[in-house]
Amino acid sequence: MRIGTRGSALALAQTRAVAAALEKAGTPVELVTITTEGDTSKASLASLGGTGVFASALRDALLDGRVDAVVHSLKDLPTQPHPGLVIAAIPKREDPRDALCARDGATIDTLPPGSRVGTGSPRRRAQLRARRPDLDVVDIRGNVDTRLGRLAADAADRLDAVVLAAAGLSRLGRLEAVTEYFGIDGWPTAPGQGAIAIEVRAGEEKSVRALDHGPTRTTVEAEREVLALLEAGCAAPIGAHALIEDGLLFLSARVYSIDGSERLTSSHALYLSDVTNPASELAARVARELLDAGAASLVPLGSSS
Repeated sequence: MRIGTRGSALALAQTRAVAAALEKAGTPVELVTITTEGDTSKASLASLGGTGVFASALRDALLDGRVDAVVHSLKDLPTQPHPGLVIAAIPKREDPRDALCARDGATIDTLPPGSRVGTGSPRRRAQLRARRPDLDVVDIRGNVDTRLGRLAADAADRLDAVVLAAAGLSRLGRLEAVTEYFGIDGWPTAPGQGAIAIEVRAGEEKSVRALDHGPTRTTVEAEREVLALLEAGCAAPIGAHALIEDGLLFLSARVYSIDGSERLTSSHALYLSDVTNPASELAARVARELLDAGAASLVPLGSSS
């Protein structure tokens, strides 16, 4: 099986984990590296139209028959289905939290006023400004090593801290850089964060279906459905998190204003056995409450990717 992947260290680490699982099940695998617009452009992700810019080249390769499957970070994948393609497997999710990596072991509360904190995410920018309006939040690009490198004492355009996904740091073996993990309740992360999606051509789902983890699929589908119902792109300042406990599916979502000065939160739960499609039903309740509370006045909606 030819698996398409971006060439970054994180993308390769994720894809190699998928390849190892397939090979363990008896399927020989070849990795095919594909360059995307998000890899070559120096513009901010928001100006490029969100993190979906990482997915289009991979999907083109899949549709053209150059590869048999592609691996995405689920949080980077647009919520709208792509004609002819199917997310056939979502393996068990890793840590969905964000993590602070700061100089001198600092936490979000001990960073001195005026500290320069880097992130490429509008959601994280809004959260940082809401929590610490006295910080200088800097828009950054680059892979994990590049971002962490800007914390070095001799780095050009040095930063005091960066905010990154804990799952990505774990997959790269860089958890030693973390100085604080942000709790999901107070700092909800991107829908699908920590999860990987394996996409194939429609009708070829059996090739990777064994890697699908049902509980993870249910929770991340609920999170992503909120994003879709709000018609917000994957780079919008919206956090969501779902979990399953004692037969209940819990879902909470939060919408931030761009500057972090305002936010709206909705949380609901239901029993998985009570409805046919619990993820969609719960997401509809949460999205409806957010819209009724005025979510459209906080963030530009109607631009779903």
